[in-house]
Amino acid sequence: MKLLIAFFSVALVLSSCKTKTDTKPEAKAETAAESENWIYLFDGVTTNGWRAYNGDSLPPGWVVKDSVLTFDTELGLEQDYTGGKDIIYGLEEFDNFELYVEWKLPEGGNSGIFYHLKEGIPNAGPPNISPEYQLIDDENYAKIHDLTAYNLSLGHTENPAALQPLQQTASDYAMHVADPEQKILNPVGEWNSSKIVFTPEQVEHWLNGKKVLSFVPWSEDWYEKKNSGKWKDEEYYGKFKSGYIGFQDHSSAIWFRNIKIRKL
Repeated sequence: MKLLIAFFSVALVLSSCKTKTDTKPEAKAETAAESENWIYLFDGVTTNGWRAYNGDSLPPGWVVKDSVLTFDTELGLEQDYTGGKDIIYGLEEFDNFELYVEWKLPEGGNSGIFYHLKEGIPNAGPPNISPEYQLIDDENYAKIHDLTAYNLSLGHTENPAALQPLQQTASDYAMHVADPEQKILNPVGEWNSSKIVFTPEQVEHWLNGKKVLSFVPWSEDWYEKKNSGKWKDEEYYGKFKSGYIGFQDHSSAIWFRNIKIRKL
């Protein structure tokens, strides 16, 4: 009988130890998730926090549809583009950060993600001030839009009708090219994920889980690219070390969801 009681006592202790051990990974996972400190910029229901660049409310066309922040518009042609409906998350400015967002475009669509964006600068819109993570239909854009005059004006004399590498998705627009060998871009109408990691030591662009470019901001190489390319005459381009997150209106529909940021 004593042996039987001893056996059950040992079994009970072992069972108790196993139960406690099994719960530890779950507790650690919860702690890790809480420590990430993500700030959600879109709640899937309202447009709280979002407004026009240099404005007090959202421009026409920016709405929430099916839990997605949507720019609901007809496709316009590149050669007719005038802009003017860019939006920002206006509740807070960010300096060093990791930004994550999911997005999709229609055929021939074009948009972009701005950061370190400032308002109230005369004769300068978001592209003249903010670095831009390019979002575009790499495959079909040049088939639908006339890019020749624009590219020739920038000195792209070889195949000016084509979408140039500096203009393609995940590139730092007109500054740094996304590595085509690392890029996995889903077809139009399907969701993609993008991530921007910004610190003064390094900026990273990610697309669908893969890092596609990195560069050092305000480095000698950075200034060489800035002063010899599209932004050479733009006094404020890339100047600011903090600012707003923004999305670009480029005369096409655009869909955003799961927009979140954390400070670094």
